[in-house]
Amino acid sequence: MRAQRVWNVNGAASIGQLQSRLDDLNKRLSQLENQHPASWKIEELKSGALSLSRDIDDIRCAEATAALGELLRK
Repeated sequence: MRAQRVWNVNGAASIGQLQSRLDDLNKRLSQLENQHPASWKIEELKSGALSLSRDIDDIRCAEATAALGELLRK
């Protein structure tokens, strides 16, 4: 069984910080692709960007699950 992350959701601040990091990675990736299309660094940055995207999705899902749980308790 695959381990799952448990997030302490801190609202928009966490998502905002991760989104900012993802935006920075995407800018750097675009620059590298233009300068050095065959660079190994591109694959490393793509991997990092995908990981951040998953982290953002995990937080958003955790927030939605928590909100739905609250609605169902009422």
